[in-house]
Amino acid sequence: MSDSEVSGTFTAQGSSSQSFDKENHSTLKPENSLCPQVDQPPQGPCHIYDCGKDAWMTVAGTWMIQFCTYGYISAFGVYQDYYTRVFLSHETPSNISWIGSFQLFMQYAPGILVGRAFDAGYFHHMIALGTIIQVFSMFMLSLARQQHYYQVFLTQAVGMGIGQSLLFLPSLTVIGHHFKSRRALATGISVSGASVGGIVWPILLNQLSQHTSFANSIRATAILAAILLFLSNFLMKTRPHKPTVSTRPNFGNILRDSPYWVSIASAFCINLGLFFPYFYLQLYAVDMGIRSTLAFYSVAILNTGSVLGRLVPNFFADKFGPYNMLLPCLFISSALAFAMFGISNFAGVTIFGLLYGFWSGSYVSLIPSLLAQLSTHAGEHGTRMGIAFSIVGISLLIGTPIEGALLHGKDADYMWYRPIIFCGASDCLLYSLRNLN
Repeated sequence: MSDSEVSGTFTAQGSSSQSFDKENHSTLKPENSLCPQVDQPPQGPCHIYDCGKDAWMTVAGTWMIQFCTYGYISAFGVYQDYYTRVFLSHETPSNISWIGSFQLFMQYAPGILVGRAFDAGYFHHMIALGTIIQVFSMFMLSLARQQHYYQVFLTQAVGMGIGQSLLFLPSLTVIGHHFKSRRALATGISVSGASVGGIVWPILLNQLSQHTSFANSIRATAILAAILLFLSNFLMKTRPHKPTVSTRPNFGNILRDSPYWVSIASAFCINLGLFFPYFYLQLYAVDMGIRSTLAFYSVAILNTGSVLGRLVPNFFADKFGPYNMLLPCLFISSALAFAMFGISNFAGVTIFGLLYGFWSGSYVSLIPSLLAQLSTHAGEHGTRMGIAFSIVGISLLIGTPIEGALLHGKDADYMWYRPIIFCGASDCLLYSLRNLN
């Protein structure tokens, strides 16, 4: 056999071997059979979405952060009741509600800056700094003196609000690094931590305050929050990417995206009244003559319903779309707001709390998935969510104080019908979403 023939033989064998290797590689599948078969981005095989240890550890870490941020704000009804009757009794309900609404506003308002920092790769820096500020502010709140409004406002509204802003939005946005086809479900599981927090924190604060001072109750919650936030820092993972022209946010496209801006405008109107029961249901129950030992559980009941509300609609949203799930959820929330007029006993509080918590909780959990769906690529998730959260934060800032002002009548009487109508009417402003379906 000549050298050329030998060379040709080996070349043919090599080509056959390479062809065999390519065929084998093309039929390889992930080890985890539960992983959906999705088209992989050009970065490489490590970018498999919707499964994997890092993905679900990130969900667990986000759950803990939601528990300690949005979940803690969901317990503000306990503070509203305690401040109104005891700790800040010289202040009006509207002035007191500014504390909770400004805290909620600060959680959303820096969204533009936080979103840009997230896209720039500063995720873990923000989570670590937010943890420190959040826990420090909670301990400072426990040192505030009675009838000193400014001390409570600085520690709870400003301090805790800034800490939560560095935790809340980044933890939600990082879900998009790991999930695509199951994004709504993963987001729903993550934000259910806020609902569980809304159950645990009110019960913990109310029960501890009956056996020790309210200040010590706050310190106990601060210790628990510190432990969970510390753990979350190690659980959540990001997927590093090198920004290119094609993956940087295109602000021109964002500004011309009419569905995106109509969604923000609708969310702005809805959030003016959506959180009224979360802030005032416990005070409403006490004012209706329900025993305080039972009324203390009203906020926890509200958030119990919210747990399922943040899971079930998200499961169907991956199939039917976030918009199609938002419309019925918000319509029912609006109808339930008017049902507050019929509450006269603890059974009524329980039924209302479970139902309103379920349907309003679905709105909160579907919004991040909706905004991610409107993004053109993963590189602008943080920016789009940041812009939306900053604008919506303004409505969260003014919503509950408006309701507090409507509530305050002559001779210190509470005129509940006015904020209830305002809450139900604002929730009705969802029909502008129909034009986008």
